[in-house]
Amino acid sequence: MKKTLLLALSLTAAAYTAQAQAPAAKAATTAGPAITFEEVKYDFGSVVQGGTVDHTFKFKNTGTAPLVISNIGVSCGCTTPEWTKAPVAPGKTGTIAAHFNSTGKMGMQNKVLTIESNAAAGSTTVSLVGEVKEVSTAAANAAPGMTMTDTTPMATMKDNGKKVKEKSGDTKLKTKVK
Repeated sequence: MKKTLLLALSLTAAAYTAQAQAPAAKAATTAGPAITFEEVKYDFGSVVQGGTVDHTFKFKNTGTAPLVISNIGVSCGCTTPEWTKAPVAPGKTGTIAAHFNSTGKMGMQNKVLTIESNAAAGSTTVSLVGEVKEVSTAAANAAPGMTMTDTTPMATMKDNGKKVKEKSGDTKLKTKVK
């Protein structure tokens, strides 16, 4: 009788231990399409007014069905999106390229892109944040009437064949005459 009782207790303990050591069930994947971004906010730091910022947001379809982005709304006309148009299969990746033109903008900026897709969770957002700084007053005073042609990280201005370069954050100006 003692042997039978000991055997039953041993079998029960072994079954309990085996159950406790069983591998955990895999995390459930989202039924239907699901969009997961590597980053949802990109801080571009600062840009001189009139400069542009380009950034690509990468995403993965973490669902069980193909993901299709139907539209991307922007918070202002200064931001232009381009995105993966083909359906993104489960486990595969796609991109959203955001182009921000800072012309006419000043100070802190938060440009939001609203992604409309067939994802089970509905629409989602990503954003570009940073600061638009004024063109240096030294360049503006030294070259009135000039137009900006390139603002990153060296501003180049032209006026009647003369080229003036201003290094960002520096007051030195270089002038070239063609």
